[in-house]
Amino acid sequence: MKRACFAISIVLMSAIFTGCTVFGRSKDFVAFDENALKQVTTGKTSASEVTLLFGPPNKIVKLSNGNAYMYERSIKKATGLWLVLVSFGNLETQYDRIVFFMNNNDVVTHYGNSFNSEKASYAMPF
Repeated sequence: MKRACFAISIVLMSAIFTGCTVFGRSKDFVAFDENALKQVTTGKTSASEVTLLFGPPNKIVKLSNGNAYMYERSIKKATGLWLVLVSFGNLETQYDRIVFFMNNNDVVTHYGNSFNSEKASYAMPF
């Protein structure tokens, strides 16, 4: 009887703790060249020069006094743990963004940036 209980408990524990783990990464870009950003001078750099430095923008937003050129890159990192009775998962996305504001003459008036993509990490939700 003890042997049968032991065998049943081994089978149950194997079924409960059998599972799979997954680590994934999605890189949606070629990194921005921060040296190219140093070449942008407010009041002098034109929209065409920005496009030559960074390529076509992801979005162009029409503003009342010009346009905003938005550049965005992202990194996604995912972690998953699948067990027979329970599953855990986590997806983290971090972005690098640069936004250039152009006046009606297509000259950069100001810009902003954030570089956070390297902060994406693998983690479990607990």
